Amino acid sequence: MTSRRNFLAIAGSSAVILAAGAGGWAMTRTPQTALAPWSHAGQYPDIMRRALSWAILAPNPHNRQPWLVDLISEREAVLYVDTERLLPHTDPYNRQIAIGLGAFLEVFRQAAAQDGLSASFNYFPEGESRDQLDTRPIARIRLQGEAEPDPLFAAVLQRHTNREPYKTDRHVRVGLLDDLTDWGQNDVAINAAAEPSRVNTLRTIAGEAMNIEMMTDRTYMESVDLMRIGKAEINANPDGIAIPGPLPELMRSLGPMSHATLSNLDGAAQQQSADFVEHQAATAMAWMWFTSAGNSRTDQINTGRDYVRGHLRATQLGLAWQPMSQALQEYPEMADHYARIHTLLAPEGETVQMLVRLGYAAEAKPSPRWPLETRLIDT
Repeated sequence: MTSRRNFLAIAGSSAVILAAGAGGWAMTRTPQTALAPWSHAGQYPDIMRRALSWAILAPNPHNRQPWLVDLISEREAVLYVDTERLLPHTDPYNRQIAIGLGAFLEVFRQAAAQDGLSASFNYFPEGESRDQLDTRPIARIRLQGEAEPDPLFAAVLQRHTNREPYKTDRHVRVGLLDDLTDWGQNDVAINAAAEPSRVNTLRTIAGEAMNIEMMTDRTYMESVDLMRIGKAEINANPDGIAIPGPLPELMRSLGPMSHATLSNLDGAAQQQSADFVEHQAATAMAWMWFTSAGNSRTDQINTGRDYVRGHLRATQLGLAWQPMSQALQEYPEMADHYARIHTLLAPEGETVQMLVRLGYAAEAKPSPRWPLETRLIDT
């Protein structure tokens, strides 16, 4: 997220899509309603809702917040995926959505541990769906026994995806990467690299992959359709890609940043978006990736759990973090880059589940969230 003043001045540039949450928010135009769940976390009287109020702050693709929870009792719940919140073009097999659900469960576990309780998860109690997630439960959740607090939990409120171009004059020490890769707990291999040759190779692949996503009409439009421009839109729909601040609102009202303008596939916005995301990749100062031996739904859930653990630890270490997993997406236009990234990072046939850009940048802002009550199934 470069300075909003610098690149939002490019009228009609859909690069703003990737700049959601950038600095320079005018306080009077801040979507306070959409951000309220960050201050409400942990404020519920019963244990289950208290832990869930933290879990909804977990990272998830395109901020779709695809979780639905059926409360069975004060100690038991069932997690489902909201099938209306999938990403059929960029995530056709719902792999990334499953990773986001895993992150939700991990933050839930940590929040429960803050209350001294152990959370157990029975994944896919009615079976896994390989091709598409469906209405069957993702996990049965139980609170039972005792647990010690997790030291990573202290970073939950500060953990935010940082889309700024990173500082290219500040390197990431190998010792920090060693620290990051030590925090996995869920049978997911975590690796990282900061040597220039590896960093540059991954910059190229990631940048090209992001360009493909931006220049493929249906995947580009999947992002455009999820844009929320300005305070009113964000408060009304606190998911998707938030573009806050007075300048975007003004540009929307005048036309250069309207949904219609950004949807014009013959216009400049699409190319400007592609240029911006390639610049993001070019400022990566280190990379981190998560691989699993297989690619089952359980592997994906476990990846999400370790992914958020890594992000929380990176936050504690002062590192900026952004997933750049476009090369891992399973649609035809991405096939060559999918093969390249797997040849490079998983030569033994593993599945690369997530790729992350690391570096240093200005502090990121929180993403909007739906209130917990909207994510509970009425019974």
